[in-house]
Amino acid sequence: MTSAKPLAKTIAIKVQRTIPAPRGEVFDAWLDPKVPGTPWNAAERFIIETKVDGLFYWSLKGTAHYGRFTAIDRPDRLQHTWVSPNTLGEESMVTVTFDERGEETLMTLVHSDLPDTERARGHEGGWNYFVGVFREQFGDGSRKKYRWEEAHPPATNRQEN
Repeated sequence: MTSAKPLAKTIAIKVQRTIPAPRGEVFDAWLDPKVPGTPWNAAERFIIETKVDGLFYWSLKGTAHYGRFTAIDRPDRLQHTWVSPNTLGEESMVTVTFDERGEETLMTLVHSDLPDTERARGHEGGWNYFVGVFREQFGDGSRKKYRWEEAHPPATNRQEN
């Protein structure tokens, strides 16, 4: 008799913003590397092929992130896998939905199947920062520039063992 490997506990992170633009415009902007607030815009190096089964790779501060698009349903939803050192090399899933709210769009990003670790929980701060900067690109937003240090402040009072 063989024993099955216990399933590791996973977590999900949910980030939402109301964006003052039609959902088709928001959807297209999220995939545009020229728009601040998208992960593609922040990258020092990136490759992106926006089609189902298309791959992406991006690197920032020497940290690689990569995955595969699994669904692209314009203007409602897109989904892709996500792998990085902070997922412990395991595949996780990012689902972004765009719901029409009158003349605005409710953008919801859910990053699921993350390992239940401090490093993986760090995605919450990163996604909140990205989506916040992205939101500011629309309407009367400030057109805020991306600053890596704001999304990833240096650790303070952390003791190294």
